[in-house]
Formats: sequence, C-alpha cells, structure tokens
Amino acid sequence: MWLLDKFFKRVVREARLKVTDHDGKVYDYGDAASSVAPIHIRLTHRKAASHIARYPQMGAGEAFMWGWLVTEPPHDIRDLLLFVTAQTKRIGDSAIQAQGPLRKTAEKVAARLDGINLRGSARKNAEHTYNLTRELYERFLDEDRQYTMAYYRDTGNTLEHAQMDKKAHLAAKLYLKAGESEGMRVLDIGCGWGGFALYLHEMYGVEVLGVALAPDQIAFCNERAEAAGVADKVKFELLDYRDVTGRFDRISSVGLLEHVGTIHYPQFFEHTHRLLADDGVMISHCCGRAGPPGNTDAWTRKYIFPGGYIPALSELVTESEQAGFQVMDVEAMRFHYSHTLEEWYNRTVMHREEIVAMYDEVFYRMWLFYLAGAEQSFRNGGMVNWQLQYVKDRAAIPMTRDYMHDESARLRDVGEVPRWRYDPALKEAAE
Repeated sequence: MWLLDKFFKRVVREARLKVTDHDGKVYDYGDAASSVAPIHIRLTHRKAASHIARYPQMGAGEAFMWGWLVTEPPHDIRDLLLFVTAQTKRIGDSAIQAQGPLRKTAEKVAARLDGINLRGSARKNAEHTYNLTRELYERFLDEDRQYTMAYYRDTGNTLEHAQMDKKAHLAAKLYLKAGESEGMRVLDIGCGWGGFALYLHEMYGVEVLGVALAPDQIAFCNERAEAAGVADKVKFELLDYRDVTGRFDRISSVGLLEHVGTIHYPQFFEHTHRLLADDGVMISHCCGRAGPPGNTDAWTRKYIFPGGYIPALSELVTESEQAGFQVMDVEAMRFHYSHTLEEWYNRTVMHREEIVAMYDEVFYRMWLFYLAGAEQSFRNGGMVNWQLQYVKDRAAIPMTRDYMHDESARLRDVGEVPRWRYDPALKEAAE
C-alpha cells in the first residue's frame, strides 16, 4: 500500500478521499476540514494497491474490472476518476501513466507496434471494437447510433438533439447545396451504423458509399438503407478504405483516423487525395490531443481500441500537406465529448441488468471504466475533437466561413430530432 499511499498523498489536495485496504486499514487524504463527504473506495485484494500504483491507467482499470477496487455508494467509478484527475491536472497526465523509466520506455514501444494496422489486423481490431452485439450499442448511443462526439450547442440538449446538431455542423463543412448537389458522389470512410451517410442523402440527394470493417455494422447499415427505400443511392460495403477505387466529389471521415495508426497516415492521405475530385472537399472529424504527439494508454489498447491512437494536430496537418492537401479550416471542439460520454455512461448504468445478461459483470465494469476514463480525459485532460477541412484547390470553397454557419442553421431547422426508444419518458407514456 505504501506506493499507492505515496501517490495519493502527492496528488490529493482538495476535498477528501478515503481508502480501506484489503486488511481493513483506513487511509484518509485531502482536506480534513472539508465538509464534503469523502469518496470512499475499498481494495478487496492484497495485490490491488501495488497493481494500481505502478501504472494507474492500467492498474485502476483492471482492479475495477476484477472487483479488486470497489467504490462505496453514493459515489461510483465515474466520481472517483473525475475526482482524481481533477486533482492531478496541476502536475499533468504523467501522474497516472506508467511509472519508472523502463516501464515508460516499454509502454512507448508497445504503443508504436500496436499502431501498425495492416489489412488483417485492421479488420480484426475493428471487429473487436464494433462487432459487439447490436443491443449493447442501442442501449447507450443515441437513436441514430452516432458513436462519435455530439455537438452540444446547449448542454441542456438531449443526446439525440446534440447528435443531430453534429451532423448538421459536419455536413455544412462539406459545402453541399440543397437542390444543386443531387447525384454528387460522397465517400463516407468508417461509416459506423450509417447515420451520417443516410443524413447526407436525405438532405442533399447525393449518392453515398459507406465503407467499414465490422461485418455487423455494414449489415445494419444496409438494413437501414433498405428500410428507408434508398439502397440504390446509399450503399455500404465491408471494405478497407485502401481498397476503394473511383472518384468522389466529397469525402467524409468521422471517427476513423483514431484507428488508422500514425505509420499509415501517409497512405491514408495519399489514397484519399487520389480519390477526391480536383474541386472536391474532404472533412475529417476525430478525437485529438491539444498538445504534442503521445501514446495510447495500455488499458485502452488492450480492452477497448486495439491499434487505436488519438492524433495531435501537428500530425494531421503535416501528413495531409505532404500528400498534396490544403487545410482550409480547423476547429478544436473542447468539452463536447465529455458531455457526450457522460450521457453514454448514464445510459449504460440505466441498462446494467441487460448488459450484464448480454455479457457479464466484468464486461459491464470494463465498459463503465472506459466511458468514465474517456470522459475525464476530455473534461480534465488534454483531449479535444478536431474537425479539419481539406481541399486540393482552394477555389473549391467560398472565401469566408459564412456558408458553414448559414447551412448548419438551415439544416438544424429542417432536421427532425428523433426520440430515443429507451427514453424513460416514452416508456412511462406507453404504460
């Protein structure tokens, strides 16, 4: 316990934290004079304290998954992670990363190797992340199953509202025109569950090809297109973006670059540059680092996003410029994802029984730790979302950004916000 005790004494300065070790010994940290009730955690295994202290990001996640770390009501793991990371902000993320030079070096090497996403490993990684049962995702995502940041123009908006606003915000940056863009070809790389592709066709009449590597995602996308009667205009294929051929007037990449791997950035930008028409526009939306390049932590790589990496802006701009792209617009989206993840967490807790039945308690705790850990990195850490607009010819878009704001507002006015099928209010009304 001495290592973990040393860690908490160093980082906890405000409010209070109470730790009961496996042997019953109690440790108190923080401001003893605080009137706020302490967050109380119990360590149930003799190895828990050392496992956490040596690499808090990995150790805390596994300890929680395995039941070695228990948060006492009324607090939960989200409260704990937000509390600790709010305390560590003054000394940076190094406080919760691998400790010791050898462990840090090994972690950097492992992260670099894990980022090599050849075709076979890319598909395997995509299936690991996205081929979980459909019923899991519909329990915590919005009704359209947008598995990326929602755009909270008002933090009081529902998740469904914020995701509609996100689609409008992105679509506006593609510089499509209602009544004038019918028949244009759009490529949606990493199309998810098809929501953005279907939205673009609905709003502009464009023809869309969506590609992704998770079989169940593509099956679901095609089911949606068939049900909407647009399968001849909005098509989805189980295909690596590197195997796409042809020319497209617009390209969208939403939540895809995190899975590409830095070693493959040159290939990604070179290939999309070939695919894009000379007067075309490409937009990319991805999680990002507000600082310099870094590494994906081992817990996330192992349990949630194998092969994943969140890029710095410098990496995206440098590689795209070398491929021939011109970056016309960059937007840093701060805090929006923290609100998105908070809602995903709450919806996951709402469906605890169903998720445990689908998988087990270990999976459920893993999912909670993932969502809460991701939230803290966008709320208390240095993570943002990047939205970048690329062109080959700078005459492809207007001189000012007014078209973005005007079109986004128009789309928000005409778009219909869906109701989440699991909304408690809908259930109550039905009963």
